[in-house]
Amino acid sequence: MSAVESPELLPNGAHYVKRRRDSTILNPKSYVTAELWKQAPVLKGSTKFEPLPESRNILITGGAGFIACWFVRHLTLTYPDHYNIVSFDKLDYCASLNNTRILDGCPNFTFEQGDITSPSDVKKCLRKHKIDTIFHFAAQSHVDLSFGNSYQFTNTNVYGTHVLLERAREHGIARFIHISTDEVYGDVPIGAADLSETSLLAPTNPYSASKAAAEMMVSAYRSSFKLPLITVRSNNVYGPHQFPEKIIPKFIMLLQRKSKLLVHGDGSPTRRYVYAGDIVDALDTIFHKGTIGQIYNIASKDEISNTDICHRLLEIFGLPHKSPQDFLKWVQHTEDRPFNDQRYATDGAKLAALGWQPKTSFEEGLQSTVKWYQRFGEVWWGDISRVLTPFPVVEGTEIWTKEEHDALPSDEETALGENDSLWTTKALNNLQASGGTV
Repeated sequence: MSAVESPELLPNGAHYVKRRRDSTILNPKSYVTAELWKQAPVLKGSTKFEPLPESRNILITGGAGFIACWFVRHLTLTYPDHYNIVSFDKLDYCASLNNTRILDGCPNFTFEQGDITSPSDVKKCLRKHKIDTIFHFAAQSHVDLSFGNSYQFTNTNVYGTHVLLERAREHGIARFIHISTDEVYGDVPIGAADLSETSLLAPTNPYSASKAAAEMMVSAYRSSFKLPLITVRSNNVYGPHQFPEKIIPKFIMLLQRKSKLLVHGDGSPTRRYVYAGDIVDALDTIFHKGTIGQIYNIASKDEISNTDICHRLLEIFGLPHKSPQDFLKWVQHTEDRPFNDQRYATDGAKLAALGWQPKTSFEEGLQSTVKWYQRFGEVWWGDISRVLTPFPVVEGTEIWTKEEHDALPSDEETALGENDSLWTTKALNNLQASGGTV
């Protein structure tokens, strides 16, 4: 659904302010059709363990998002007689109820819309469902967006985690699993040893810094309040249901539209990739066999450069790419991020000792992912056209291209009121604060 210029009513009803939008609004709650979620394969992990007696009612934050929705489906369907699953999600732009709609008839599944930065939302949910276990996935996670909207990353990732920890402490939680990222370690030089869980944190961008800060809150609550916490740091995850702002689904959808792949910089940075089904098995293993107070890396050996991803996708789509001339017919190099880590590399021996190893090769996982997006990618979230541009800008559920957002009036410029008088943002804020008596 696309948005056009729209009036907004001030709280006192006295004036309308017209804000030119020229954007796309994605509505994760209303964009739900049975034709989609009933036709999609029900994807989950493959592990099953003896249920934990102290865990019964499990809250999963960000449950309508990518990785969490896989885990929601897995726990709901694998442990129907023991675990009650509550999916808690704000329904931001990258979420979709299509991700879990197939579970709505399951007696052990509930969806609750709420915001982790709202202490009242969290408290109400914990009490209502008698939650004893929390898996905390909810986060702002797209590095590109963090360079231009870093305040939101701090608010969600740091303050939101703080709210959950404090409410968990008050409520009395038996187990709290915090989902972090390998990016908190920072850049790892080529040839350097893989980093273990005891390595120093050295984040280099606003996203990874916010996740590292959240980990500091987790560590503090573990030390000060003895909160039963486990932290998980994973490599890059890919697979069906991932919002197409991330490189693999974005590139698939661009090729599906016969458009060029937009590669940041020279395409040389590498990442290690874990298929979504494998990370679900890793999390299930950590949940049932991990030790409270520990940190676990979820690590893969599939280290792939952005350029290599281009070649592999072009091969799957049957497009010529081996000569430089053919490759450049389908690849466009754009400006790079303000800073782009060259690679991350983590040691997964600690988790391997619990019995987990990735089962899905990158080749197999990529093939499965391409097939899913070819069938569902254009319709799962709504109009994703602006998402597929080089550096889209997101505010809430509203998306612009970078050029469109750059052309919007700034906060210091004037907005036109209903009575054709000009209002500055500061004046409008004062009007709102005063109840219309200015």
